[in-house]
Amino acid sequence: MSVVIAIDGTSASGKSTNSKLVARELGYVYVDTGAMYRTLAWYCLEKKVDVANDKDVALACRTWKTKLVCVSADGLSSVRLLVDDYYPEKEIRTPATAGAVAQVAAIPKVREWMKRTQRDCVRFGNLVMEGRDIGTNVFPETDYKFYLDAKLEERSARRAADGVQENLAARDQRDSQRATAPLMIALGATVIDNSRMTSVETSGRLIQEIKQRMKAVGVPKAS
Repeated sequence: MSVVIAIDGTSASGKSTNSKLVARELGYVYVDTGAMYRTLAWYCLEKKVDVANDKDVALACRTWKTKLVCVSADGLSSVRLLVDDYYPEKEIRTPATAGAVAQVAAIPKVREWMKRTQRDCVRFGNLVMEGRDIGTNVFPETDYKFYLDAKLEERSARRAADGVQENLAARDQRDSQRATAPLMIALGATVIDNSRMTSVETSGRLIQEIKQRMKAVGVPKAS
């Protein structure tokens, strides 16, 4: 049975960076669930689907032609969601896509589809999966749940350093008050406030705790 490491948390809490570092260290497959939602948002914009219309977005999600693939680059294996055999790597990072993804991600039927698809990623082996509802909704049964957070001013500074201006307080509120699979700390999750920690320190703590738990339950060491 595949091991799933769930790394949830607030925006700009370092989920992506640290999930990749953990996945590389353990030799696990990295899954960015946020990219999947962004891919749907991009697709809706491309197809002129009104992202404010829940039924239209749900229909698009139900009928688009997608498949999961696992690719390796720079020592990291990661899962991608292809649309018509295409991965919109740059397109999903545009301001337009970023502006649409919050509406798309809040739709219950979309989250149901995403949950099924994300759970299917175990076909690729052991996973390090980052997102906002992995430990609470997608893989609540996993024994490896973590929640990253940092003070609002620190997270805002990180976003600004990346050249992105975003109202993180409003984003936090939307995510936590979403009717379906809201952002919350999963039962049994280890909470890490990395406001004063580097990525190396944060990932180091994650890896240490993961290995301790694996040793305790007899999970074989990753290569």
